[in-house]
Amino acid sequence: MNVLILPGIGNSGPDHWQSHWEQTNNNYIRVNQSDWDNPSCVDWVAALEDSVQRSGADTILVAHSLACLLVVHWAAQTNLQIKAALLVAVPNPKGPTFPAQAIGFDSVPVQRLPFKSTVIASTNDPYGGVAYAEACAAIWGSDLVNIGEAGHINSASGLGAWPEGQRFLQQLKTD
Repeated sequence: MNVLILPGIGNSGPDHWQSHWEQTNNNYIRVNQSDWDNPSCVDWVAALEDSVQRSGADTILVAHSLACLLVVHWAAQTNLQIKAALLVAVPNPKGPTFPAQAIGFDSVPVQRLPFKSTVIASTNDPYGGVAYAEACAAIWGSDLVNIGEAGHINSASGLGAWPEGQRFLQQLKTD
């Protein structure tokens, strides 16, 4: 089983839990984007489509922040199948802190995802609150896990390799 790591805007630096996971697991592969700082939904979806096509149906996506929106946009367009997705820190594209340079992510698809998914939310995420995560999880048919005060669930949150997150991923692997 392959795991595709999907960082958000700016990519995930060396202290981000996604980078820790990738470094310690040979079958965890980062999906690289042509422009990490000025994301285009169309371009990011194309890169994900190509990566999933190479990875196969037994793939789990691990998305952080903007990449959560990428996954739902991709799912609304693709004919490819995957096993599951872990969607961490879903940002609200209508929120005041959403990056203006992220183009095409704002009209979020409102349909059930065709694969198992879990949305992980923090009570003090400056980019998308628990209420927004709950609404998304309900629309997408995702399980929702509230991990309390963890900021944007990124390197600034001080999670290191985030073993708790690895347990959520393991649950998706075994379902």
